[in-house]
Amino acid sequence: MFTGIIEELGKIASLEKRADGAKIKIAAKTVCEGTNEGDSIAVNGVCLTALEITPNSFTADVSGETLDKSTLGNLKTGSKVNLERAVTPATRLGGHIVQGHVDARGKFLGAQQEGDFWTVRIGFPREIGQYLVYKGSVSVEGISLTIAELKDDHFEIAVIPKTWELTNLSSLKTGDAVNLEADVIAKYVERILLYGKTAEKSEGVTMEKLKKMGFV
Repeated sequence: MFTGIIEELGKIASLEKRADGAKIKIAAKTVCEGTNEGDSIAVNGVCLTALEITPNSFTADVSGETLDKSTLGNLKTGSKVNLERAVTPATRLGGHIVQGHVDARGKFLGAQQEGDFWTVRIGFPREIGQYLVYKGSVSVEGISLTIAELKDDHFEIAVIPKTWELTNLSSLKTGDAVNLEADVIAKYVERILLYGKTAEKSEGVTMEKLKKMGFV
């Protein structure tokens, strides 16, 4: 689990494509401190297992499915990536609960500077629209952000100077794909509300149901 508070902006040192995925090496320092092989690190919002850890880098295996469903498949040597180590029981939850499981790929529609701050516009696919709310949390490229304006197909977020400086948002170009993860609480609430209705529909007509309705 993560908080969406980026610790470091790393860089892809190498990328080895394979038949069933890829192996990436990421140049980084902060997230390597205290990290052991097998620990989780979020890379642009995708939870990966850290391997071959040195003081200045770590590697990770990426499955073909992850490459297809996230923006990791677009990475190249030299690409900047947002990095965050998994939380511990003593970690301050400065952002929101982020699982590192990408729900969809959105689109960077542009950014406008307003003084020291930036207003960033992100397009999103219809399938995650029900999980997005005005003033609610959303993870963009692993960054915990608050929705400042919400439309049917895009939302806007206000980015403070520190976030703009320490993440890859400043290097995105119009049309670039971005990883989106909706707030997990919204998904649990939806499941709770729909579970009974879904079960009733799947049962069809049964003798027990007819008795409850007074037909038997």
